[in-house]
Amino acid sequence: AATRQAGFTTCCTLPGSANLIGGTGFVFKTREGQVVEQLQVPGHDVMKFALGENPKMTYGEKRETPMTRMATAALIREELYKAREYMNKRARAETDPDADAPDYDAKLEALVPVLRREVPAHFHAHRADDMLTAIRIAREFDLDYVLVHGTEGHLIADILAAEGARVICGPLLTDRSKPELSHQTIENPARLARAGIPLAICTDHPELPIQYLPLSAAMAVRAGLDKTAALRAITIDAAQLAGVADRVGSLEAGKDADVVLCSAHPFSMDCTIQAVFIDGKQTGV
Repeated sequence: AATRQAGFTTCCTLPGSANLIGGTGFVFKTREGQVVEQLQVPGHDVMKFALGENPKMTYGEKRETPMTRMATAALIREELYKAREYMNKRARAETDPDADAPDYDAKLEALVPVLRREVPAHFHAHRADDMLTAIRIAREFDLDYVLVHGTEGHLIADILAAEGARVICGPLLTDRSKPELSHQTIENPARLARAGIPLAICTDHPELPIQYLPLSAAMAVRAGLDKTAALRAITIDAAQLAGVADRVGSLEAGKDADVVLCSAHPFSMDCTIQAVFIDGKQTGV
């Protein structure tokens, strides 16, 4: 309800970043519903991967692998390699009666759509070297990927642009709570946009509550991001990175008719949400 009251009809939610491969995230509508199936937008799942200090801290405290960035990358590669072997063995068994099918493995099964580019990989990465590690892994396994957070993206914007990387920036209005945020700057979205990098802005709710997403975009404008680009970063461009731009993110014939009426420009401090329509039906705010 809070998300809908803030003027957002569609969200992409993912598992946290404590584990190297956190699991499947999905896209959902903020309409009222009793069970998640009533809210989910089917066919738009994503797979969460995490690099950097979060998995290091989680497992380092337990004195378990991975305790280094090298181990983090190695274990992700190992699982993707196992999933590729699992996928190939299963494919051979389907066409060759003499080939044995692999034993069912739920973890590897979940990675098969990622290897087939049916499900994009979202890499939690703040530091520049973590983003580059994600790109190397994505290139090695031919993954459709998005970089999430991209805090040091402004330091390697030219490389990210050359690689065709896409970045979800944020949260922008938090403190430097850990070392990998030392180069955090509100100018990051503007610098990435100037390099031609497709981007969205997020709050990483509940790290920063979702109602502050328009404020985050407005602050990015103050720091140099074009106002239209900032609005796109929380509407159509965000929908593009979530894989649902064919349904939401803009007012076009044939889409879901998700419409939000504001009392002023969404970035204005005086703006209030007057009405929200989801799938063409008005819902409470």
